[in-house]
Amino acid sequence: MDDIPSRFPVSLPALRAAARKADFTRSSEERTGSLLAVLATACPAGRILELGTGVGEGTAWLLSGMDSASRLVTIERDEVVQKVAREQFVSDPRVTFVAGDAGAWLQDYDGEPFDLVFADTWPGKFAHLERALALVAVGGTYVIDDLDPRPDWPEDHAGAVERLLAELEGREDFRSVRMAASGLLLAVRSARP
Repeated sequence: MDDIPSRFPVSLPALRAAARKADFTRSSEERTGSLLAVLATACPAGRILELGTGVGEGTAWLLSGMDSASRLVTIERDEVVQKVAREQFVSDPRVTFVAGDAGAWLQDYDGEPFDLVFADTWPGKFAHLERALALVAVGGTYVIDDLDPRPDWPEDHAGAVERLLAELEGREDFRSVRMAASGLLLAVRSARP
């Protein structure tokens, strides 16, 4: 069985070119993106949150799976990097871009929960985890990636990943599964108390 995607967002080549030009190397890999598209498709009229826009590759995958009634909020601290995504999706009314610290946004947000939360940056994953999980609706999905060891990880990062995985897998209010693609973990909020 081959898990390489067969369908890609039409904006992906332009976003990849922009990422190379900006020397941005942290975009979602294809298998992660394909999964995001499927999960977005499973949320008709869904509310989706992306923590870490980057140049917008994950955004592209999410938008490619979303229906016209779904809405995406995507947050990025680096306005220069996020500008690539803003320009690419300027005419898509389904997406709202927020330039700022995702941790501060998580702390200040007081709206409805989300059907899908993709934490692709430090806040919402290694920091502000409780707040990010509190924003996942019952039956909603929390997705994180980049959990496989990399040569450029800081010395203490492997321990942080182990602690995060243990925390998520030990929770009674979420059911989680690890996936080999890009070191993914999916956790779905349970309706059970």
